[in-house]
Amino acid sequence: MVSELCARFLVIAAALGVVIFLVIQLRVVVIPAAIALLLAALLAPLVGTTTQHLRLPRGLATGLVLIGGIALLSLVLSFVINAFIAGLPDLRTRLIQSFELNIKPLLSGPPLRLPPERLDDLPGELQRSLTANTDAITSGALSTAATVGEMASGLALVLFVLIFFLYDGKRVWGFLLLAFPVAQRRRADIAGQRAFASLVGYTRATVVVAVVDAVGIGIGLWVMRVPLVVPLAALVFLGAFVPVVGAVLSGSVAVLIALVANGPFTALIVLGVVIAVMQLESHVLQPILLGRAVQLHPLAVVLAVAGGVVISGIAGALLAVPLVAVISAGVRSLVTPAEPNPAEINPLDPRHAKAGPIEPRQRRRLVRVGAAASSGLKRGRRQD
Repeated sequence: MVSELCARFLVIAAALGVVIFLVIQLRVVVIPAAIALLLAALLAPLVGTTTQHLRLPRGLATGLVLIGGIALLSLVLSFVINAFIAGLPDLRTRLIQSFELNIKPLLSGPPLRLPPERLDDLPGELQRSLTANTDAITSGALSTAATVGEMASGLALVLFVLIFFLYDGKRVWGFLLLAFPVAQRRRADIAGQRAFASLVGYTRATVVVAVVDAVGIGIGLWVMRVPLVVPLAALVFLGAFVPVVGAVLSGSVAVLIALVANGPFTALIVLGVVIAVMQLESHVLQPILLGRAVQLHPLAVVLAVAGGVVISGIAGALLAVPLVAVISAGVRSLVTPAEPNPAEINPLDPRHAKAGPIEPRQRRRLVRVGAAASSGLKRGRRQD
């Protein structure tokens, strides 16, 4: 008995090792596909709502949602970049004032006691250092250009995969189910739908939390007249997609800018604002928004982010927690003895991420949604 368990454990460990090795080797393809799956979990409910309420064909609904999302993203990026460019002169002026009034006396006093003439020549030393390292800067720029090219190709792949996930996701999932034995296909279908419902809940809650973090910290920065309010708020929004670690790092950047540009008093107030927003996120927003869809201990979140950073850097940190959430929901479904039929599960509803029998209220709502979807499909076929 013990030897059989050990043999199974070794087989599972070897299979996991092979999967991790293949993911690392094919990360150029795996990472864009995973990001597309995240975006599909965020946008698929919009596509479903558009097809049900506006009675549009699924292809047209997918196109409208994608065009609207790209247009919104372009507007936000344009606004953030313009705000960053407009705020640079003010930041430069404040940095010079802060250096003369705060940093220079600190460096010239104890315990450093740097000579005043060396501090006065600090900009000249910086210029000479840049001139001496021109080759290194040039090679870094070339490598950055190559990275930008890889990012552009990755974004194109993300968009291509996302279109098929939104338009034909059910057929893609049905094809993947063929890899399972017929006897286990039903349970695999249920576990997969539970996992995707968990992913929908995770993406939805993360976006709301990111917006609240960005607005709260942005208002604090604006009240304290810290430069680059909009770019820093955008940085906080992006950082919120990496749970725990991202919010801390982006908030630290905001505090550092406030310290350098406005002084220690303003930095302390901004630090208090950041801590208050983080407490609101961890104790109010995440328990209410995530609810039962994503049941992860904070230790699991931190370890997942750390492992993702080691394996694949920033992309790994972004994808680690949703991956753990999906695996957790799928495993809970597989080990639950009593599960409903796959047709009774709505993978776009985060409440269906919890394993076990469906509550009567959810069952009635699912019946109404299914009836509306089937009537819309029949109507579309008659129109065709």
